[in-house]
Amino acid sequence: MRLAVGSRQSRLAVRQAQIVMEELKKHHPEARISLVTMKTTGDRILDRTLDQIGGKGLFIKELDLALQEGRIDLAVHSLKDMPMEPPEDYPVLACTRREDPRDVLVLRKGLEGLKEDSVIGCSSLRRKLQLGALYPEAQIKNIRGNVLTRLEKLDAGEYDALVLAAAGLIRLGLEERISRFFSVEEILPSAGQGIMAVQGRESLRAAVACTNDREAVLEAAVERAFVRELEGGCSSPVAAHARVLGDTCVLRGLYYDEQSGGYSIGEKSFCIEENDPARAARMGRELAHELRERYAEKL
Repeated sequence: MRLAVGSRQSRLAVRQAQIVMEELKKHHPEARISLVTMKTTGDRILDRTLDQIGGKGLFIKELDLALQEGRIDLAVHSLKDMPMEPPEDYPVLACTRREDPRDVLVLRKGLEGLKEDSVIGCSSLRRKLQLGALYPEAQIKNIRGNVLTRLEKLDAGEYDALVLAAAGLIRLGLEERISRFFSVEEILPSAGQGIMAVQGRESLRAAVACTNDREAVLEAAVERAFVRELEGGCSSPVAAHARVLGDTCVLRGLYYDEQSGGYSIGEKSFCIEENDPARAARMGRELAHELRERYAEKL
């Protein structure tokens, strides 16, 4: 068996692809597995925010094309960067075991803490909205680029701190840069944060099953269903975090009202049957509906 695995060129994306490849090699020692990297549109355009240039789908556009043309067999993505509806011909075949899903604060080297007027680098509307409640006096300034590029800008003095995903720093071996972990009650993560998605032809599902994690699949299903129901994308701060514990799932979600600029956060616990993503998705839609209705009643 020969498998060409596609990835973005950033160091984090390559490391994520390598993690998947290592698992594949462990279960398929006879396979010849190669890595193919490419720069995506989202990587090239760094002077505008994602909502201005078309959304997170720009991080996977070139990889989708490579799948269609047969230049790669599989693509590895951060699930949070994938559109809520992947192409039918190239579905998500597996969701890897979830790394820490929380957001973290990274201080500039030599800085011991934040002052009231500190500059925090952050490009996500989801993070900006929730950071406003935690640091009301801070200046939130846009930042684009991969993790290492952002850290370079931070240490060059352009920012006092950054808010990043813990998962990326951990996979890069940069845990020592983390100054503070934000609980999911403080900053609700993006749907799918910490999960890697393996995308490809349906015929390869059995081959990549070794990279699949039951809990990650169920958590991804409920979180992404919540966001889909609210029609949330990269320009919306809709957020969701689910945790599967045995046969129980706890979902926490954020609904944002674009007209008023207000938001509502709620939580829902439910029993979930083993390996039933469809039921998990229904629960995600239910919480989204409840939060939308609850917010409308307040207006």
